[in-house]
Amino acid sequence: MSAAAGSSSSAGGAPGLPSGLLDVLSVASVVLDTKGRIVLWSPQAEELFGYTAKEALGRYAAQVMIHERHVDLVVKLFADVMATGQSWAGAFPVRRKDGSTRMVEFRNMRLVNDQGTVYALGLAADQSTVRRLERDVALSTRMVAQSPIGLAVVDPDLRFVSVNPALARMNGLPPEDHVGRRIREVLASVDADALEAAVRAVLHSGEPLVDRSTVGRTRADPDEDHAWSISLYRLEDSRGTVLGVAASVIDVTDQYRAGLEAEAARRRLAVIADASARIGTTLDLERTARELAEVAVPELADVASVDLLADVVAGRYSGLRPTESAAIRSLAVRAVDAPDALRAADPAGQVVRYAPDRLVTECVRTGQPVVVAHVEDEDLARIAPSAEAAGLLARAGVHSYLAVPLIARGEVLGALDLKRIHNPLPFGRDDLLLARELAARAAVQIDNARWYQNARTTALTLQRSLLPSHPPVTGGLEVASRYQPAGATTEVGGDWFDVIPLEDGKTALVVGDVMGSGIDAAATMGRLRTATTTLASLDLDPAVLLEHLDRITQGLDHSIATCVYAVHDPRLGRCRIANAGHLPPARVRPGLPPALLDLPTGAPLGVGGVAFSTTDVDFAAGDQLVLYTDGLVETRLHSLDERLDALLALLDDPWRPLEELCDHLLTALHHPDNHDDVALLVARARD
Repeated sequence: MSAAAGSSSSAGGAPGLPSGLLDVLSVASVVLDTKGRIVLWSPQAEELFGYTAKEALGRYAAQVMIHERHVDLVVKLFADVMATGQSWAGAFPVRRKDGSTRMVEFRNMRLVNDQGTVYALGLAADQSTVRRLERDVALSTRMVAQSPIGLAVVDPDLRFVSVNPALARMNGLPPEDHVGRRIREVLASVDADALEAAVRAVLHSGEPLVDRSTVGRTRADPDEDHAWSISLYRLEDSRGTVLGVAASVIDVTDQYRAGLEAEAARRRLAVIADASARIGTTLDLERTARELAEVAVPELADVASVDLLADVVAGRYSGLRPTESAAIRSLAVRAVDAPDALRAADPAGQVVRYAPDRLVTECVRTGQPVVVAHVEDEDLARIAPSAEAAGLLARAGVHSYLAVPLIARGEVLGALDLKRIHNPLPFGRDDLLLARELAARAAVQIDNARWYQNARTTALTLQRSLLPSHPPVTGGLEVASRYQPAGATTEVGGDWFDVIPLEDGKTALVVGDVMGSGIDAAATMGRLRTATTTLASLDLDPAVLLEHLDRITQGLDHSIATCVYAVHDPRLGRCRIANAGHLPPARVRPGLPPALLDLPTGAPLGVGGVAFSTTDVDFAAGDQLVLYTDGLVETRLHSLDERLDALLALLDDPWRPLEELCDHLLTALHHPDNHDDVALLVARARD
């Protein structure tokens, strides 16, 4: 590598400039006659031994070049070389003219001229210089060969002189196949113009180029983009002659892909934030579906439809057997510049029966997404409800398909159906993640809306209180909640929760449970919730508020209810909490294990004659408060202490998104055979 990189010749074949390596070694040359007298003495010999040519020529070499202790041995070795013609090499100390001693590496060999005269050639170099160069060469050779960083040298013509094994692996080409080839010949799928321009700039200016990023593909992985960080340095010899450019290449594909994923995550968050603001603005089922479709188009798809199972809309159980068709009601369709696809879609409000082999049927039956990254003609027959619709989708140019289930509170409601026409990219993993997040958030809103719509003729106000609508952020809190109806989905229970904004940025959090079920319990719950909202506006102490509720409950046909009432004050960083016979809330604090709050239990509302007390609890930024009803933790098979321990064990991540936390708790704790309803309210203090 050194010889190739360190010399060059002109077009006419003129000799190249010296590399300077011999100057670094400062090799001394001495020629002796057969008697051992010096007949030639180089300038380097003058420097090494301290004698001028005038002083050395004609003298015996042993007197000038060797320490007196080794004269006899060296004379014998000289005689052997002259007699046998075999070279000899070794290291001896020499005494220089100034009296100092220096270790010198010697190499001796016999010479014969054209007249048959015999001479001896001695080459000598300072041993410390030779050892330093050997160490440098050994170190650089080992580092280049074993380095995980790709290393290469290119000559001034931008042709590879050498590459190490790491770079050969990156490029998918053996090292020997690099040599003599230009950069663009080896890296055809990388921006070779820009890379060669950068190398030329370093050659001309001498300024290093550090940590330049480039993206492309090599023979090692021709189907995937990789990213590299490239640094370039000009190489010069001791005389300043430009030898070429050294390149170090680090594969930063993992960081590059992580950056892409982070960007995709930021995009998803932006869409989800938009969805949070736009979806569920009312309890109107069709409008909520339209809002979901409008968020999905064009951010995620060119055509979107929101479809619900007809049984779900009617409030009936929605499970499908493997051979059963799906009766699906289209709620909303949205498209951008796709008239044929719009004509192929089911008209909003119409119920269409999809055969068991249709993809949307598979989606709602299994509760799992269905992705067809590249749609073929045979796929269209499973996407469209009819042959005519399949022809319209083909004419529209549908090339990628995605259906994600709308699942709320463990029940499959329907599907978000997505198609791509103008967007040339197929649906990928990031698109699936985004679609699932949108569907998960929208499904809760859709479920709220459909239950409200089903119940409005019998219990409109009651249903509002069962499924209160609250913003995800209120006052100094981030809030999420879930309500799981008891038994069948049409059952009305007595559990409730509420988030009540108060003056001065304070927020009241309420979770309660009216004993019993059915219309009577639900009616009592509705009246207690209304009373709580009214009393909360008076900014009463929590214990005093429970006393008022206790008196109200006593007048409600001997009803009994439990309740936890908390007021968060962000200015003071605390909560004031009072308990009326309810299970204790859990507090989660970063850096500390989750724990149940130690509150006076108090008597249930309606018992009467028992005083309530208020407890002040520190509640700093990042702290979480988890309020719940007994339906979340009570089972017939486990003790309450075991179940409460299980609840605390699930609160292991203080930074888990609250919506995800609610689903996590319900999935892990709520047993299908538990016929009690569940109210769950989680709040996190904001900075």
